[in-house]
Amino acid sequence: MKTVVSWNVNGIRAVEKKGFLDWLDAASPDVLCLQETKAHRGQLSPELVEPALSSGTWKSWWSSAKKAGYSGTAIYSKEEPLSVWNLGVPEFDDEGRAIFAEYPSAVVCSAYFPNSQEAGARLGYKLGFCDAILAACDRLVESGKSVILCGDYNIAHKPIDLANPKSNEGNPGYLPEERAWMDRFTSSGYVDTFRAFCPDPGKYTWWTYRFHAREKNVGWRIDYQCVNAAFMPRVKSSEILADVLGSDHCPIKLTYAD
Repeated sequence: MKTVVSWNVNGIRAVEKKGFLDWLDAASPDVLCLQETKAHRGQLSPELVEPALSSGTWKSWWSSAKKAGYSGTAIYSKEEPLSVWNLGVPEFDDEGRAIFAEYPSAVVCSAYFPNSQEAGARLGYKLGFCDAILAACDRLVESGKSVILCGDYNIAHKPIDLANPKSNEGNPGYLPEERAWMDRFTSSGYVDTFRAFCPDPGKYTWWTYRFHAREKNVGWRIDYQCVNAAFMPRVKSSEILADVLGSDHCPIKLTYAD
């Protein structure tokens, strides 16, 4: 079995101070996808770039934003990937929005979808990214590869995916255009693995720091691990690790038969 964990850490240097390496040692995923790293590789401690822990050693690959302290994605892996690449679209690569790593069993992508912002100020940019990532996944599937698209999609797809859907209908992350793209994505041959295993409400991956939202479980499920349909029979579990602290998001974990 292989495990792939995905986590929006809301700053890799901040989460390092909150026990990130201890968590990594205990969780010991084969592949770890991070989002909102907010750092360049050269700003990190050697221990963070290539953790050598009791449970294993990981190497890391980074896609960082040109703007300091902003956005960014990374992949940690125990196994050396066959190849690693970015999305190949400058307007999105300049913000470090996605990084891909190919393994013999699947291509894993760590993606940090843009926030559409208040009044949809960046909705066009976000939907452009959504279309670019779908096109990239389609090309991989058409070439015979399997895809695991991990990350913070910044979209709650259905009413079940957030605590207060009615009052959030005009808010970023739950705009009609965003939900319509998720409809298109999941009808294009991709499976939301968590929902395939868990139909229950009240399961979230992000909580605002305000109003004791996490204590009250007033949250949103905006982090996903989606796979192409042909790969889904190999997926054995898809979980939300809601007890893991250190960020306003929690990690999610996918286990599949290698």
